[in-house]
Amino acid sequence: MDDREHSLPVRVYYEDTDAAGIVYHTAYLRFAERGRTEYLRVCGFDHRSLRATAGGNFVVRNMTIDFAGAARLDDELVVKTRIESVSGASAAMDQIVMRGDEILVRLGVRLAFLTPGGRPSRLPGVVRQSFLAPV
Repeated sequence: MDDREHSLPVRVYYEDTDAAGIVYHTAYLRFAERGRTEYLRVCGFDHRSLRATAGGNFVVRNMTIDFAGAARLDDELVVKTRIESVSGASAAMDQIVMRGDEILVRLGVRLAFLTPGGRPSRLPGVVRQSFLAPV
C-alpha cells in the first residue's frame, strides 16, 4: 500500500464470531465498510455531506473477497484501505484485513456514485481530487 492508504484498527468482539470463536465471514464485510467510511472521512467527506453537497452517495457495485486466514475472538486487526483507480462514475478500492503482519482477507471493491434517484453520476471533481491525493 502507499501514501493514499488509510488504516483502521478493529478489535474482534464476541458478536463477530461463530460458535467456534472464529470471525464469521460476514463480519469482514462490516470491518471493510467501516474502513471505507473512515477513508471518506479522512478525505473530507461523510455519507450525509456527500448527499447534501455532491448530490449523491456511493454504493458497492462489485466486490471480490479472498479469505487467506482466520481471526479469532479478541484479536486486534487493522483494515487498510486505498484507492486503486478512479473513473467516470466509479472508484475502485483495495482493502486488506491484517493481524500483525499476516494478511487475513483481501477485498477488491468497486463503488458507484449514484444520485438520490439511483442513477449513476460522474464523481464530483472535489471527490475525485481528494481520492487521488495522499491521506
